[in-house]
Amino acid sequence: MERQFKVVRVGVAGRFTPTTEEAEELAKVNAELVNAACVTEDETIEAAKDADVILMGRAQITRRVLESLPKLQAVIFGTVGYDRVDADAANDNGVIVVNNPAFQWCVEEVSNHAITLLLACAKKLVFLNNCTKQGRWAECKRAQAPMGSIYGQTLGLVGCGSIGRVTGRKAQCFSLRILGYDPYVDKSLAKEHGITLVSLPELLKESDFISVHTPLNKETWHLMGEKEFKQMKPTAYFINTARGSVVDEPALIKALQEKWIAGAGLDVFEKEPVDSDNPLLKMDNVVVMPHSASYSDKAFSLPAKIVLQEAARVLSGRWPKNVVNKTVKPKVNLVKED
Repeated sequence: MERQFKVVRVGVAGRFTPTTEEAEELAKVNAELVNAACVTEDETIEAAKDADVILMGRAQITRRVLESLPKLQAVIFGTVGYDRVDADAANDNGVIVVNNPAFQWCVEEVSNHAITLLLACAKKLVFLNNCTKQGRWAECKRAQAPMGSIYGQTLGLVGCGSIGRVTGRKAQCFSLRILGYDPYVDKSLAKEHGITLVSLPELLKESDFISVHTPLNKETWHLMGEKEFKQMKPTAYFINTARGSVVDEPALIKALQEKWIAGAGLDVFEKEPVDSDNPLLKMDNVVVMPHSASYSDKAFSLPAKIVLQEAARVLSGRWPKNVVNKTVKPKVNLVKED
């Protein structure tokens, strides 16, 4: 009798039901898809205890989770980022981690979101909108100043990967000068995209807007702390559409409270969902969003098929296309295709 495989999408609600086309991908390898709204480690372990493949939603796949799932062969992301899984622990447990670096719609949506937050901060959009709707016209007019310009100012990109580079290209339409910090990006590639690579201290000192586009890893955890915020201009705005823990959040709060910087536009937080008493939610000079930068209906309709195709590859004994932990020794022998 042919074995049936189990694919579990963790940390999601039931609305992620596969389309007919997507279901056909799983039917080819005799696999069923189960959605599980996991939050805690124990919930994830229980939901995925018989899983051969995990498709990633908002759950965290920790070392304890990985060690508790002996059948698990792969953890698959539909996005570029993969920080929700402990990649070292995956390696140790023979679990392949797969991401989707070709997710161009995500690149476009996140870069658009970063530009949106930049404009909203610079023009005090949310505060002036609320003030006007509340009939406080005179207060609105007084609150306009101080307001710097966007034209001819400098945008500093912390991280110049695909999202950072596209953000820089779009920002040039507003006549912003683009600086970048990224020790892993070649200067010629940056220059091709209109980005001048500099050291992080120089970027912090020179930029009027700073937008973060780094992955979250051991090198970038709390990359932005008190030392870094103190180096920024008091008129500068800080934008983060990457990951919350790239920033030391208490340091950011202090920087805003003590006016080391002018304001912030944040799509991500160290703890999500963000606590209702977080000071960042109470500040008029901070624009906040619920980790929604990558979302559009179109963007989220595309990765589903890709991740199911990757799951089907693994379950049919083939290497997936985009393996993150390339040195992993999988639990079953997989054929590498040219």
